[in-house]
Amino acid sequence: MVDRWLVVGLGNPGPEYAANRHNAGFMVADELAARAGGRFKAHRARAEVMEGRLVGASVVLAKPLSFMNLSGGPVKALADFYKTTQLIVIHDELDVPYGALRTKLGGGDNGHNGLKSITKSLDTKDYLRLRFGIGRPPGRMDTAVYVLKDFATAERKDLPFLIDRAADMVESLIQVGLEPTQNKFHAADLNLSGPPR
Repeated sequence: MVDRWLVVGLGNPGPEYAANRHNAGFMVADELAARAGGRFKAHRARAEVMEGRLVGASVVLAKPLSFMNLSGGPVKALADFYKTTQLIVIHDELDVPYGALRTKLGGGDNGHNGLKSITKSLDTKDYLRLRFGIGRPPGRMDTAVYVLKDFATAERKDLPFLIDRAADMVESLIQVGLEPTQNKFHAADLNLSGPPR
């Protein structure tokens, strides 16, 4: 029997953080929940969860409510509760330019405190990630300040497309796996100077 999938969008809880760059993972999780036709409910693992089906597979969508740098506790609790090792984590990524989305298995955390916490709690780096590119801060802006700012006006124009595409990529990871997903989507980044190519 195939495990159900645990798909975790990372972010910070509360309306003041809702539109921040750091909350890209929550945004994609919300889109996936809409596609699955369900609603998030509180779970004892300090997370909001939605159980349903995506592309024919049983999934648990989750948004940890522990704040970003403590995401590992809820993710580990959910993985244990649902008895699954099939994990996809959706997170913002400074080292990927805005308009680009990347999938990978394992690797470092690149200073991302959410990933750092999850890797420590699970005692493994070997989980799938969907990296939602936010690019580097302009000038000398502090990274911590940058990720907690809302997407810029120009970025918001393309944000719905990117969230939709990121959700497509999660469904592809579930349906066909990592390599086919990379082959299909990595070559088709959003061209911010014009329409999607």
